[in-house]
Amino acid sequence: MSVSIRLSRGGAKKRPYYRIVVANSRSPRDGSFIEKIGTYNPLLAKDDAKRVVLDTERAKHWLSVGAQPTDRVARFFDAAGIKERAARSNPSKGVPGEKAKERAEERAAKLAEANAAAEAETVEVVAEAIEEATA
Repeated sequence: MSVSIRLSRGGAKKRPYYRIVVANSRSPRDGSFIEKIGTYNPLLAKDDAKRVVLDTERAKHWLSVGAQPTDRVARFFDAAGIKERAARSNPSKGVPGEKAKERAEERAAKLAEANAAAEAETVEVVAEAIEEATA
């Protein structure tokens, strides 16, 4: 039986409240669980002490017997100093797509044309000023 430490949702519509539970990974999100080890209330301020409440001893116990925390619960454990969370690395996430690259190239071409036209106009104005000064 694979065991996970995850969030189980409670609360009314648009007023979420979560229990941090140890459950069989095949059971439904809000279904039966083995043990409740904490709570998470996202409606409270981020610096509020009651936003995330954990029973650290039980969390350490379940981690020691092989329970796998979900990503959100792993963040809570990292903040509480229970288990360090490895930083995720996805360098291709920030790379723009093909269409965005095409639009950027088009914008750069238009900007280059506008700069060339402005430079040519400046050269003409300077040439006229020189002609008037010499005349």
